[in-house]
Amino acid sequence: MLNALEVFTTVVVGVMVGVEFSVAFVINPILNALPGDSGQLGRAHGGRMLGAVMPVWYITSLALVAVWAIAGWHDHGTGLVITAGALLLLSVIMSLLLLVPINNRGKTWTPENRPEDWKEQMNRWDRFHYVRVAVIITAFALLAAALS
Repeated sequence: MLNALEVFTTVVVGVMVGVEFSVAFVINPILNALPGDSGQLGRAHGGRMLGAVMPVWYITSLALVAVWAIAGWHDHGTGLVITAGALLLLSVIMSLLLLVPINNRGKTWTPENRPEDWKEQMNRWDRFHYVRVAVIITAFALLAAALS
């Protein structure tokens, strides 16, 4: 049973990492290259859609890692799992303090009501997101290492 939990948790976190990686390195660059207001409208829609899904995914991932750490307390990879959990917790804190406030503003913007500095705010979100992606990739790698 523990093995199934370990694999399921690693897959859930890995897919989350893939989504966030694609946002950073595929979706946002595509949206930024679109003409006119299309990119800003796309980012606002993405902020609404992913803003509804990702909090549940992050918390579920963190909870699964916590259950794994507790259930496998005496396993050789527990330290890796705990470290991965700490990194996922850091990613949640980063999200709440740095990314969510910008996303909450950006998801309501239209070409008519967006602030003058909207591009700077999106660039700031992107920079924070790159750091968050690095953190969750590291957590995922630790979980994968703990499987062996």
